[in-house]
Amino acid sequence: MYDRLDILRERAKNELDRVQLEETTGTEQSYTERESFTDLFSGRFSQLSSVERGLCFGRIDETAGEQFHIGRIGLFDDDYEPILVDWRTPVAQVFYSATAAEPLGVKRRRHIRLHGRNVVGVDDDLLDLEALGDGERSTLIGEAALLSSLTASRTGRMNEIVATIQSEQDRIIRASLPGVLVVQGGPGTGKTVVALHRAAYLLYTHREQLGSSGVLVVGPNSTFLRYIDQVLPSLGETDVVLATISELYPGVSATAPESAEAARIKGDLAMADVLAEAISRFRVVPAAPIKLKVDQHELVLRPSAIRKARQSALTAREQHNRARPLFVRRILKTLTNQIVDRIGRQYVGAVDIEDIEKELSEDDRVLELLDRLWPELTPQLLVSVLFSSADRMAAAAPQLTDDERAAVLRPLTADWTPSDVALLDEAAELLGETSGVVAGRNRQKAEEAAAVEADREYAHGVIDIELTAERIEIMPWEIEQFKDLVAQRTRLIDNPFTLAERAASDRTWVFGHVIVDEAQELSAMDWRMLMRRCPRRSMTLVGDIAQTGSAAGVRSWSDLLDRYAPRRWRTAELTVNYRTPAEIMSVAADILTTIDPSLTPPTSVRKTGTKPTILNTPADEPAIRAAIKSAQASIADGHVAIIVPTSRYNAFAAALPDVAHAHDPSVLDAQVALLDVAQSKGLEFDAVVIADPATIITDSPQGLSDLYVATTRPTKHLTILGDLPEVLTQVRRTPLR
Repeated sequence: MYDRLDILRERAKNELDRVQLEETTGTEQSYTERESFTDLFSGRFSQLSSVERGLCFGRIDETAGEQFHIGRIGLFDDDYEPILVDWRTPVAQVFYSATAAEPLGVKRRRHIRLHGRNVVGVDDDLLDLEALGDGERSTLIGEAALLSSLTASRTGRMNEIVATIQSEQDRIIRASLPGVLVVQGGPGTGKTVVALHRAAYLLYTHREQLGSSGVLVVGPNSTFLRYIDQVLPSLGETDVVLATISELYPGVSATAPESAEAARIKGDLAMADVLAEAISRFRVVPAAPIKLKVDQHELVLRPSAIRKARQSALTAREQHNRARPLFVRRILKTLTNQIVDRIGRQYVGAVDIEDIEKELSEDDRVLELLDRLWPELTPQLLVSVLFSSADRMAAAAPQLTDDERAAVLRPLTADWTPSDVALLDEAAELLGETSGVVAGRNRQKAEEAAAVEADREYAHGVIDIELTAERIEIMPWEIEQFKDLVAQRTRLIDNPFTLAERAASDRTWVFGHVIVDEAQELSAMDWRMLMRRCPRRSMTLVGDIAQTGSAAGVRSWSDLLDRYAPRRWRTAELTVNYRTPAEIMSVAADILTTIDPSLTPPTSVRKTGTKPTILNTPADEPAIRAAIKSAQASIADGHVAIIVPTSRYNAFAAALPDVAHAHDPSVLDAQVALLDVAQSKGLEFDAVVIADPATIITDSPQGLSDLYVATTRPTKHLTILGDLPEVLTQVRRTPLR
C-alpha cells in the first residue's frame, strides 16, 4: 500500500542524524549552515526522553496484510527495516485520516495507551470488517482512546496529542508550508495543540528550509507559554522560539499595565505615521542664524545652509541615524569653508582643509550644535520623549483628539507596556542603528574574524605536529580543508547558544515560519512588527474572531491579510469542541448568539450530565470559597480556576491570599488559581468559578467576548456567581439543549 520511497526517506533522515553524531561534523554547507552541536544534541535528547512517555501509541493493520507501528519518533533495525514509523511521515498519515467510510486500505487502527512505559489500555477502530479474519475478530478491543484522554484530569501543562489527533486536525497539521494558513475555530477545538503539532510537522518535513531559521510561536501571555512549553520538546523539536508580543524587542521588559484606550490608540496603524512625523521634528531648522565661536573664528550657520544639508541627507532615503553622517558632513563642510575663506584659499592646501574639518568634528561646541540640529536617537528615547510631551504629541499626531493624546501621555521614566513593543520595533526600522552600535558590531566582527584566524593557525599547528610525528604525506589542499574542519569544530564548541537563543536575542532575525495563537488579539501595529519577522509570509494563525477581547484586535481576517499577503492566504476551520462538555457549551452558545446571531458554536463531543451552577448572589469571599469547595468535590484531584474582572482583580487577590495568583510561577501547578480573562486565554481547567460576570461585560467594549472566553475554559464543571447580566438570567430559565 505504501510507497517504499517514504520508508527510504525516513531511513535517510535517521542516517543523516547518525552520521552527524558519529563524525561530529559534516561538510561546512551541510552542517554549520543548519544547526550547531547544541541544537542537534538537545533535539536528540528531547526525542530520546520520549521513551519515558512511551514511544509507540498506535498500529495500522493494512487490508493487504502489512502492519505499521506508529510512534513519537522513527526507529529502524540494523537492516533499516522500520520498527516504528514517525507520526509526521506520509506513511503514518492514514492513522489519522482513515475512516469507516474511507478506510484508505486500513482494516484496523489500534490505539495503545501508556502510563510511562506500561501499556494501560488498547482500543481498536474497526474500519473494514469484511477484511478481518476470524482470528482477528476475536482480538478486537474497544473503548475510545480520545474520550479517555478528554476526561482525564488536567495536569497544569498542555500535552502532545500525537496518539489522538483527529482527521480534521490532521489535515491542518499537514497543510502545505507556503503562504498564510488561518485556522479559525471556537473554544475547545484544539487550535493551539494543532498549531504546535503543525510546527513539529513542518520542522520535520522541511528541515532543510526551516532548520537554519527556526519557527516563532507567539502566545497571548507568559502563563500560556509556560502552559505549552513542553509540547514541542516532547516531540523532539527545539528550533522554536516561544514569545509573547511584549517579548519581541530584545532587552525590553514590557509588562506595565495600561488602559484599554491607550492600547487601542497605540495599536492603530496610524501610529507608524505619528512616529515618522515625531522623528522628522527632531531634525531642526532654526528660524534665525546660529553664531558659533570656534577658537578665534566667528562662524555663522544660516537656516538656508541647514535646510540644504537636511534636504541633501534626506534625498539619500536612508534611516534617520544612517542619514545623519551625510547631514553632519554638509554642515562641517559649510563651517570649514567659512574658516578657509577667512584664512584665504590661496594659503590653504587640501591637507589643511582636512585638518580643519577634523578639528571641527571634534570640537565640543560643534558636536553640541549637531546634536541639536540632527540628534542620534534610540527607539527607547524616541518613544519615551514622545509620550511624555504634550507638545510633541500635538505636533506629531494632529489626527488624534485631545482626549486620545491625553490617554497615552505618561512620565518620561514610565515602564514599558505591551503595546509599546510594536512602536519600539517601528521606531527601530525608521531610525536605524546608532553610530555606537555600528562601531560595536564592527569590533565584534573583527574580533570574530581574528578568532577564526587564530583557530585556523592552531589547527595548522596541530596538523603539522601530527603529520611530522606520524610521517604522513598529504596534499596541500587537503591540509587547508582539514584546517577549516578543525577550526570549525573549535568555533562551534565556543558558541554554546542554540538557534532559538540566537533568534530570540536578535530583533532582525527572519524566521522560516511564524505561528500565532489567539491571533485575533493582536493590534495592527503588532501585525506590522510580526510581518517583518517573516517576509516570506509563511505563517499559521489560529484564533476565533468571536473571542476577540482587545479593542485593537482583529475584526476580519481578510482586512488583515489582504494588506500583507494578498492571494497568499487561506482558511481552515475546526468545528468539534473536544474540551467543553455540551452542558457548559449550552451556556456559552447563548452568549455567542448575543455577540452575533450568525455565529455557530463548535459541537461538543461529550456530555457529563452535570448542569452548570449559575447563582444570582454576591460574588464575595464566602460565596467563592463555597464554590471552590463544591468544584473540588466534583472533580477529585483536578485544577480549579477563579476567573474575575480585570478591574477587580486586586480586590479579589487581597480577599483570597491563599490561592495562586496569575503572576506566581506556580499558578499552573496550583490546585486553585486566580486569573482575569486575559490571563486565562488559551488555558483550560477541570473546573472554573466565574465571579462577577456583569463587571466582566462592562469592563471592556468586548466584554461579552470576554465572558464567552471565561465560560469555555472548564473541561468538567462551571460555576457562575454574582449579579447576573441578562444573557445569564435567560440561561437560568432555559432548559439545556
